[in-house]
Amino acid sequence: MAFLKYTLIRLALFAPLFALFAYLQLGWLLAVLCAGMMSFAISFLFFQKQRDAATATLHQRFAGKAKPLRSAGEVADADAEDRLVDANPDIAVRKDSRPKDS
Repeated sequence: MAFLKYTLIRLALFAPLFALFAYLQLGWLLAVLCAGMMSFAISFLFFQKQRDAATATLHQRFAGKAKPLRSAGEVADADAEDRLVDANPDIAVRKDSRPKDS
């Protein structure tokens, strides 16, 4: 959530700056570059707390400390498999083997 918040702050800075530079007829490429650099500088100087929170969130996600993200379909499949195995103890589930292609 912190990463999304910081991204939205940067986008909220970029959009009006881009509109301003486009209005000043700097050209599309130069307007994008100037707006990008200025929004980076402003967010770097004034939004350190949000940037640090976003960085901590990304570090936690990619360091392997976060819970895995699973879709509702994956959760439902896992629950169905668990119920099947609980109801039939003679069924063995091998996660390490894959079916052979024919």
